[in-house]
Amino acid sequence: MKASSNLEKVLSSGSFAVTGELGPPKSVDGELIRKKARLLKGFVDAVNITDNQTAIVRVCSMAAAKIVLEEGVEPVMQMTCRDRNRIALQSDILGAAALGIKNILCLSGDHQTLGNQPDAKGAYDIDSIQLVRAAAHMRDQGKLLCGEELKNSKKAELLPPKIFVGAAANPFAPPLDFRILRFAKKVSAGADFVQTQTIFDIDKFKTWLSRIVDAGLHEKVAILGGVMPVKSHRALIYMKESVAGMTIPDELIKRMEQADDRKEEGVKICVELIQQLRELEGLRGVHISTVEWEKIIPEAIERARLLPRPSIAETTSSESPSP
Repeated sequence: MKASSNLEKVLSSGSFAVTGELGPPKSVDGELIRKKARLLKGFVDAVNITDNQTAIVRVCSMAAAKIVLEEGVEPVMQMTCRDRNRIALQSDILGAAALGIKNILCLSGDHQTLGNQPDAKGAYDIDSIQLVRAAAHMRDQGKLLCGEELKNSKKAELLPPKIFVGAAANPFAPPLDFRILRFAKKVSAGADFVQTQTIFDIDKFKTWLSRIVDAGLHEKVAILGGVMPVKSHRALIYMKESVAGMTIPDELIKRMEQADDRKEEGVKICVELIQQLRELEGLRGVHISTVEWEKIIPEAIERARLLPRPSIAETTSSESPSP
Protein backbone atom coordinates (compact mmCIF):
# COMPACT_ATOMS: atom_id res chain seq x y z
CA MET A 1 0.00 0.00 0.00
CA LYS A 2 1.26 3.46 -0.88
CA ALA A 3 -0.63 5.42 1.77
CA SER A 4 -3.06 2.92 3.37
CA SER A 5 -5.85 5.43 2.92
CA ASN A 6 -9.43 4.23 2.99
CA LEU A 7 -9.84 5.19 -0.67
CA GLU A 8 -6.78 3.19 -1.65
CA LYS A 9 -8.00 0.17 0.29
CA VAL A 10 -11.49 0.30 -1.21
CA LEU A 11 -10.06 0.48 -4.72
CA SER A 12 -7.53 -2.27 -3.99
CA SER A 13 -10.29 -4.53 -2.72
CA GLY A 14 -12.10 -4.33 -6.05
CA SER A 15 -15.08 -2.48 -4.58
CA PHE A 16 -16.79 0.24 -6.62
CA ALA A 17 -15.53 3.41 -4.96
CA VAL A 18 -17.59 6.50 -4.16
CA THR A 19 -16.15 9.94 -3.46
CA GLY A 20 -18.03 13.16 -2.81
CA GLU A 21 -17.16 16.84 -2.73
CA LEU A 22 -17.11 19.45 0.00
CA GLY A 23 -16.64 23.14 -0.74
CA PRO A 24 -15.02 25.14 2.10
CA PRO A 25 -16.75 28.41 3.02
CA LYS A 26 -15.76 31.95 2.06
CA SER A 27 -15.36 32.76 5.76
CA VAL A 28 -13.84 31.25 8.90
CA ASP A 29 -16.93 29.16 9.59
CA GLY A 30 -15.26 25.90 10.61
CA GLU A 31 -18.54 24.58 11.97
CA LEU A 32 -20.02 24.67 8.47
CA ILE A 33 -17.20 22.40 7.30
CA ARG A 34 -17.93 20.03 10.18
CA LYS A 35 -21.65 20.06 9.38
CA LYS A 36 -21.00 19.15 5.75
CA ALA A 37 -18.58 16.40 6.82
CA ARG A 38 -21.20 14.88 9.12
CA LEU A 39 -23.71 14.86 6.26
CA LEU A 40 -21.34 12.77 4.14
CA LYS A 41 -19.96 10.47 6.83
CA GLY A 42 -20.72 6.84 6.06
CA PHE A 43 -21.91 7.62 2.54
CA VAL A 44 -18.58 8.15 0.77
CA ASP A 45 -15.18 6.47 0.89
CA ALA A 46 -13.49 9.87 0.79
CA VAL A 47 -14.49 13.47 0.17
CA ASN A 48 -12.76 16.00 -2.08
CA ILE A 49 -11.89 19.29 -0.42
CA THR A 50 -11.82 21.93 -3.12
CA ASP A 51 -8.92 24.39 -3.37
CA ASN A 52 -10.23 27.94 -3.86
CA GLN A 53 -12.86 26.57 -6.21
CA THR A 54 -13.76 28.77 -9.20
CA ALA A 55 -10.75 30.95 -8.31
CA ILE A 56 -12.57 32.44 -5.32
CA VAL A 57 -10.90 32.76 -1.90
CA ARG A 58 -12.16 30.21 0.58
CA VAL A 59 -10.79 28.38 3.62
CA CYS A 60 -7.67 26.63 2.36
CA SER A 61 -8.05 22.99 1.40
CA MET A 62 -5.46 21.77 3.91
CA ALA A 63 -7.17 23.36 6.90
CA ALA A 64 -10.59 22.16 5.74
CA ALA A 65 -9.21 18.67 5.12
CA LYS A 66 -7.86 18.53 8.67
CA ILE A 67 -11.25 19.56 10.08
CA VAL A 68 -12.98 16.90 7.97
CA LEU A 69 -10.46 14.32 9.18
CA GLU A 70 -11.29 15.22 12.78
CA GLU A 71 -14.94 14.40 11.99
CA GLY A 72 -13.99 10.87 10.95
CA VAL A 73 -14.30 11.46 7.21
CA GLU A 74 -11.33 10.81 4.92
CA PRO A 75 -10.39 13.85 2.80
CA VAL A 76 -8.94 14.11 -0.68
CA MET A 77 -7.06 17.40 -0.52
CA GLN A 78 -7.17 19.21 -3.85
CA MET A 79 -4.06 21.19 -4.87
CA THR A 80 -3.93 23.63 -7.77
CA CYS A 81 -0.96 24.94 -9.70
CA ARG A 82 -2.67 28.30 -10.08
CA ASP A 83 -1.82 29.73 -6.68
CA ARG A 84 1.54 28.21 -5.71
CA ASN A 85 4.98 27.68 -7.14
CA ARG A 86 6.84 24.37 -6.81
CA ILE A 87 8.30 25.33 -3.42
CA ALA A 88 4.88 25.96 -1.88
CA LEU A 89 3.30 22.92 -3.53
CA GLN A 90 5.95 20.54 -2.23
CA SER A 91 5.75 22.19 1.18
CA ASP A 92 1.98 21.65 1.25
CA ILE A 93 2.40 17.98 0.34
CA LEU A 94 4.71 17.57 3.34
CA GLY A 95 2.34 19.54 5.54
CA ALA A 96 -0.67 17.49 4.48
CA ALA A 97 1.13 14.21 5.15
CA ALA A 98 2.31 15.48 8.53
CA LEU A 99 -1.35 16.20 9.44
CA GLY A 100 -2.43 12.68 8.47
CA ILE A 101 -3.99 13.62 5.13
CA LYS A 102 -3.37 10.65 2.83
CA ASN A 103 -5.05 11.55 -0.48
CA ILE A 104 -4.23 14.51 -2.72
CA LEU A 105 -5.67 15.52 -6.10
CA CYS A 106 -3.36 17.45 -8.42
CA LEU A 107 -5.10 20.06 -10.58
CA SER A 108 -4.31 23.04 -12.78
CA GLY A 109 -7.12 25.04 -11.15
CA ASP A 110 -9.77 27.33 -12.60
CA HIS A 111 -8.00 30.28 -14.20
CA GLN A 112 -7.88 33.35 -11.97
CA THR A 113 -9.65 35.48 -14.58
CA LEU A 114 -12.79 33.40 -13.97
CA GLY A 115 -12.97 34.32 -10.28
CA ASN A 116 -13.84 37.46 -8.36
CA GLN A 117 -10.25 38.75 -8.38
CA PRO A 118 -9.36 38.53 -12.08
CA ASP A 119 -6.31 40.79 -11.69
CA ALA A 120 -4.58 38.20 -9.52
CA LYS A 121 -1.39 36.73 -10.97
CA GLY A 122 -1.42 32.98 -11.49
CA ALA A 123 1.65 30.98 -10.48
CA TYR A 124 1.57 28.06 -12.92
CA ASP A 125 5.23 27.41 -12.15
CA ILE A 126 4.59 23.74 -12.91
CA ASP A 127 1.56 22.11 -14.52
CA SER A 128 -0.72 19.40 -13.17
CA ILE A 129 1.26 16.58 -14.81
CA GLN A 130 4.46 17.86 -13.24
CA LEU A 131 2.70 18.18 -9.89
CA VAL A 132 1.63 14.52 -10.09
CA ARG A 133 5.22 13.60 -10.87
CA ALA A 134 6.55 15.70 -7.99
CA ALA A 135 4.16 14.13 -5.48
CA ALA A 136 4.88 10.58 -6.66
CA HIS A 137 8.62 11.29 -6.68
CA MET A 138 8.51 12.61 -3.11
CA ARG A 139 6.68 9.50 -1.99
CA ASP A 140 8.51 6.83 -3.99
CA GLN A 141 12.03 8.29 -4.11
CA GLY A 142 11.97 10.36 -0.94
CA LYS A 143 13.28 13.36 -2.85
CA LEU A 144 12.21 16.86 -3.75
CA LEU A 145 12.20 18.00 -7.37
CA CYS A 146 15.65 19.51 -6.81
CA GLY A 147 17.00 16.09 -5.79
CA GLU A 148 17.36 16.81 -2.09
CA GLU A 149 16.38 13.91 0.14
CA LEU A 150 13.51 14.20 2.59
CA LYS A 151 15.38 13.82 5.86
CA ASN A 152 16.51 16.24 8.51
CA SER A 153 20.24 15.47 8.24
CA LYS A 154 22.58 13.21 6.29
CA LYS A 155 22.42 10.52 8.95
CA ALA A 156 18.70 10.85 9.65
CA GLU A 157 16.05 8.41 8.50
CA LEU A 158 14.40 9.09 5.16
CA LEU A 159 10.85 10.33 5.83
CA PRO A 160 8.84 10.64 2.61
CA PRO A 161 5.12 11.50 2.59
CA LYS A 162 2.76 8.52 2.41
CA ILE A 163 0.17 9.78 -0.04
CA PHE A 164 -2.28 8.40 -2.60
CA VAL A 165 -1.89 10.62 -5.65
CA GLY A 166 -4.84 11.64 -7.80
CA ALA A 167 -5.29 13.52 -11.05
CA ALA A 168 -8.18 14.80 -13.16
CA ALA A 169 -9.20 14.08 -16.74
CA ASN A 170 -11.61 15.75 -19.15
CA PRO A 171 -13.07 13.25 -21.65
CA PHE A 172 -15.04 15.95 -23.47
CA ALA A 173 -12.64 18.75 -24.40
CA PRO A 174 -11.38 18.43 -27.97
CA PRO A 175 -9.31 17.04 -29.52
CA LEU A 176 -9.84 13.51 -28.20
CA ASP A 177 -6.35 12.30 -29.13
CA PHE A 178 -4.82 15.06 -27.04
CA ARG A 179 -6.98 14.11 -24.03
CA ILE A 180 -5.84 10.50 -24.28
CA LEU A 181 -2.23 11.66 -24.46
CA ARG A 182 -2.58 13.87 -21.37
CA PHE A 183 -4.23 11.01 -19.50
CA ALA A 184 -1.38 8.69 -20.39
CA LYS A 185 1.17 11.28 -19.26
CA LYS A 186 -0.51 11.58 -15.86
CA VAL A 187 -0.48 7.82 -15.47
CA SER A 188 3.19 7.72 -16.44
CA ALA A 189 3.91 10.55 -13.97
CA GLY A 190 2.59 8.38 -11.13
CA ALA A 191 -1.14 9.02 -10.69
CA ASP A 192 -2.84 6.33 -8.60
CA PHE A 193 -6.41 7.41 -9.33
CA VAL A 194 -8.13 9.75 -11.77
CA GLN A 195 -11.43 11.59 -11.37
CA THR A 196 -13.10 12.75 -14.58
CA GLN A 197 -14.97 15.89 -15.54
CA THR A 198 -18.69 15.71 -14.81
CA ILE A 199 -20.46 13.36 -17.21
CA PHE A 200 -23.75 14.30 -18.84
CA ASP A 201 -23.02 12.98 -22.33
CA ILE A 202 -22.71 9.24 -21.63
CA ASP A 203 -22.13 8.32 -25.29
CA LYS A 204 -19.19 10.68 -25.64
CA PHE A 205 -17.79 9.40 -22.35
CA LYS A 206 -18.02 5.81 -23.58
CA THR A 207 -16.01 6.76 -26.65
CA TRP A 208 -13.27 8.25 -24.47
CA LEU A 209 -13.27 5.32 -22.04
CA SER A 210 -13.07 2.75 -24.84
CA ARG A 211 -9.88 4.47 -26.04
CA ILE A 212 -8.48 4.34 -22.51
CA VAL A 213 -9.31 0.64 -22.23
CA ASP A 214 -7.88 -0.13 -25.68
CA ALA A 215 -4.61 1.47 -24.54
CA GLY A 216 -4.61 -0.62 -21.34
CA LEU A 217 -4.44 2.52 -19.20
CA HIS A 218 -7.37 1.41 -17.01
CA GLU A 219 -5.13 -1.38 -15.70
CA LYS A 220 -2.55 1.12 -14.46
CA VAL A 221 -4.80 3.61 -12.67
CA ALA A 222 -8.21 3.63 -10.97
CA ILE A 223 -10.72 5.76 -12.88
CA LEU A 224 -13.71 7.39 -11.15
CA GLY A 225 -16.38 8.93 -13.37
CA GLY A 226 -17.70 12.34 -12.35
CA VAL A 227 -21.43 12.91 -11.89
CA MET A 228 -23.47 15.84 -10.56
CA PRO A 229 -27.08 16.24 -9.45
CA VAL A 230 -28.35 19.63 -10.62
CA LYS A 231 -31.33 21.68 -9.46
CA SER A 232 -32.58 23.16 -12.73
CA HIS A 233 -32.27 23.28 -16.50
CA ARG A 234 -30.73 26.73 -16.13
CA ALA A 235 -27.76 25.14 -14.34
CA LEU A 236 -27.25 22.83 -17.30
CA ILE A 237 -27.50 25.72 -19.76
CA TYR A 238 -24.96 27.73 -17.76
CA MET A 239 -22.48 24.83 -17.67
CA LYS A 240 -22.93 24.15 -21.37
CA GLU A 241 -22.31 27.77 -22.32
CA SER A 242 -19.79 28.86 -19.69
CA VAL A 243 -17.79 25.85 -18.44
CA ALA A 244 -14.94 24.88 -20.72
CA GLY A 245 -14.87 21.24 -21.78
CA MET A 246 -18.43 20.49 -20.66
CA THR A 247 -20.75 18.60 -23.04
CA ILE A 248 -24.47 18.51 -22.23
CA PRO A 249 -26.98 17.05 -24.70
CA ASP A 250 -29.92 19.30 -25.60
CA GLU A 251 -32.39 16.50 -24.86
CA LEU A 252 -31.14 16.41 -21.26
CA ILE A 253 -31.74 20.12 -20.88
CA LYS A 254 -35.21 19.73 -22.38
CA ARG A 255 -35.99 16.86 -20.01
CA MET A 256 -35.05 19.00 -17.01
CA GLU A 257 -37.00 22.00 -18.30
CA GLN A 258 -40.18 19.96 -18.79
CA ALA A 259 -40.02 18.20 -15.41
CA ASP A 260 -42.66 19.07 -12.81
CA ASP A 261 -40.06 18.82 -10.04
CA ARG A 262 -36.70 19.84 -11.48
CA LYS A 263 -34.65 19.09 -8.38
CA GLU A 264 -36.10 15.58 -8.26
CA GLU A 265 -35.40 15.15 -11.97
CA GLY A 266 -31.81 16.28 -11.46
CA VAL A 267 -31.27 13.61 -8.81
CA LYS A 268 -33.00 11.01 -10.98
CA ILE A 269 -30.68 11.78 -13.90
CA CYS A 270 -27.64 11.54 -11.63
CA VAL A 271 -28.75 8.13 -10.32
CA GLU A 272 -29.40 6.87 -13.85
CA LEU A 273 -25.92 7.94 -14.92
CA ILE A 274 -24.33 6.20 -11.92
CA GLN A 275 -26.15 2.98 -12.79
CA GLN A 276 -24.93 3.19 -16.39
CA LEU A 277 -21.36 3.93 -15.32
CA ARG A 278 -21.27 0.90 -13.02
CA GLU A 279 -21.67 -1.32 -16.07
CA LEU A 280 -18.69 0.08 -17.99
CA GLU A 281 -15.42 -1.78 -18.30
CA GLY A 282 -12.50 0.23 -17.01
CA LEU A 283 -14.41 2.31 -14.46
CA ARG A 284 -13.64 1.74 -10.77
CA GLY A 285 -15.98 4.20 -9.10
CA VAL A 286 -17.80 7.52 -9.22
CA HIS A 287 -17.09 11.00 -7.93
CA ILE A 288 -20.20 12.99 -7.01
CA SER A 289 -19.79 16.75 -7.02
CA THR A 290 -22.34 19.48 -6.37
CA VAL A 291 -22.56 23.25 -6.31
CA GLU A 292 -23.32 24.03 -2.66
CA TRP A 293 -25.74 21.09 -2.49
CA GLU A 294 -23.77 18.56 -0.47
CA LYS A 295 -26.88 17.44 1.42
CA ILE A 296 -28.23 15.73 -1.70
CA ILE A 297 -25.20 13.43 -2.06
CA PRO A 298 -26.34 10.86 0.55
CA GLU A 299 -29.74 10.59 -1.11
CA ALA A 300 -28.20 10.08 -4.55
CA ILE A 301 -25.89 7.39 -3.20
CA GLU A 302 -28.71 5.59 -1.43
CA ARG A 303 -30.97 5.68 -4.50
CA ALA A 304 -28.11 4.40 -6.66
CA ARG A 305 -27.81 1.41 -4.29
CA LEU A 306 -24.21 2.14 -3.38
CA LEU A 307 -24.70 1.42 0.32
CA PRO A 308 -23.35 0.18 2.62
CA ARG A 309 -19.87 1.44 1.92
CA PRO A 310 -17.01 -0.98 2.69
CA SER A 311 -15.20 -0.18 5.91
CA ILE A 312 -11.46 0.04 6.45
CA ALA A 313 -11.61 -3.12 8.54
CA GLU A 314 -13.29 -4.99 5.68
CA THR A 315 -10.68 -3.96 3.14
CA THR A 316 -7.52 -4.25 5.24
CA SER A 317 -7.29 -8.01 4.79
CA SER A 318 -7.41 -7.71 1.01
CA GLU A 319 -4.67 -5.16 0.57
CA SER A 320 -3.15 -5.69 -2.83
CA PRO A 321 -0.87 -3.39 -4.83
CA SER A 322 -2.65 -0.33 -6.16
CA PRO A 323 -3.01 0.02 -9.91
